[in-house]
Amino acid sequence: MLSRTASTLIPAVGRLSVTSDPGAELTPGSIVAANHTSLADPAIVIAALHRLGVTPVIMATAGLWRIPVLGRALTREGHIPVHRRDRRATDALDLAAQALRQGRLVLIYAEGGLPRRKDVAEAAPGDFRTGLARLAERTGAPVVPVGQAGARRVTSGGMIKQIAGLVTAPLRRPALHVHVGAPIVLSGDTTVRTAQARTAVITAWRTAAAHLDEPAALAA
Repeated sequence: MLSRTASTLIPAVGRLSVTSDPGAELTPGSIVAANHTSLADPAIVIAALHRLGVTPVIMATAGLWRIPVLGRALTREGHIPVHRRDRRATDALDLAAQALRQGRLVLIYAEGGLPRRKDVAEAAPGDFRTGLARLAERTGAPVVPVGQAGARRVTSGGMIKQIAGLVTAPLRRPALHVHVGAPIVLSGDTTVRTAQARTAVITAWRTAAAHLDEPAALAA
């Protein structure tokens, strides 16, 4: 339901385009790692993956499960709540590992939160938490790096600005781009694996942002 809903809504708020590297594969049992810049980008990434024929299990903040209709849908479809700074935090990795063993794709946002910036500009992904590296080490699953750009043009900043962005997006229809990189197999200790994953996602983000002529990506 989430994939279908995102695929219906995103074309109404922006112009989504999707590209991929040669050799990019979204094979069953893969970890999909994407950069996180806006409340809008999960829907954008989900819509892009749906266009490619993929419906992932999403690891998302547990607070979303407290929203009545959304929470029931997330539970019904097997998505994974992440309880940050809580003894239940490790449960998310257990559930993700189980989903990977079942051949599902797991979408993870390794930055663990949104940037504090209030402008709409693109910037490289921030530091990654170690959960992605630990999940990859535990399961041996390949990591598919995904970069998205343009989500901050839909909504970003403070609450009033975010609401205004969502309301006006159908009129503005900003350009949005998602780029899927070739899968990588992480190696080394947790620190090295985390750095490898972040570098791959930065590369995918840079490709996506360059499609939108974003200065940060073009300068790099």
